[in-house]
Amino acid sequence: MKLLVSVTDAAEARLAVAGGVDIVDVKNPAEGSLGAPAPGVIEQVRGAVPAELPVSVALGDLPALPGTAALAAVGAARSGATYVKAGLWGTASEDQAVALLRAALAGGVPVIAGAYADADRVDSRPLGPRALVAAAQRAGVSGCLLDTAVKDGRGLLDWLDPDGLAALVAEAHAAGLQIALAGALRAEDLPAIRASGADIAGVRSAACRDGRRTAPIDPERIARLRELCG
Repeated sequence: MKLLVSVTDAAEARLAVAGGVDIVDVKNPAEGSLGAPAPGVIEQVRGAVPAELPVSVALGDLPALPGTAALAAVGAARSGATYVKAGLWGTASEDQAVALLRAALAGGVPVIAGAYADADRVDSRPLGPRALVAAAQRAGVSGCLLDTAVKDGRGLLDWLDPDGLAALVAEAHAAGLQIALAGALRAEDLPAIRASGADIAGVRSAACRDGRRTAPIDPERIARLRELCG
């Protein structure tokens, strides 16, 4: 299982690389769970990360506006994204999600569909885990991500138990999709995430000093997380 660490700038990206991360993810937490970074930040992170390491970029917690998704994907790709993550925040139906994801393919890089395990507590009622794999498969994207929308200390395993996660991962793999799991994951959660068969574990807080998502990235914590993944 690969380890993805979310960073907000080039300095954090360098620290993540020093810790042995497999994937550097760029996002802007101030704009949501999958908040979009500025193009200049993406360029700076790409320049700070070795060429062989992929850089994933969040396109934002998107409304059901395919043109917006296409424009964001093109901008991220031209700024250096290896692949992009489209948060299905404003899509209330599978058809809306498929249209949004297909539009994001305009960037010319692989697209990851992002949905939320705690979708029921968000006012817009975005696409939840049950429809995630079906929408990603219909849209012809490369993979899917299950995260949490609200960052209040409750993590992914508070919303889906290990058996539920394993079933979702198996469904994604049967559909030919890679799948990443994230959402306030802690070091002690990673064995269960690994046991689910997930391809990628995504973290932010667990990679920061004292486990606080606003604290500096800690390479030593990342190295420990990487050991737990592998």
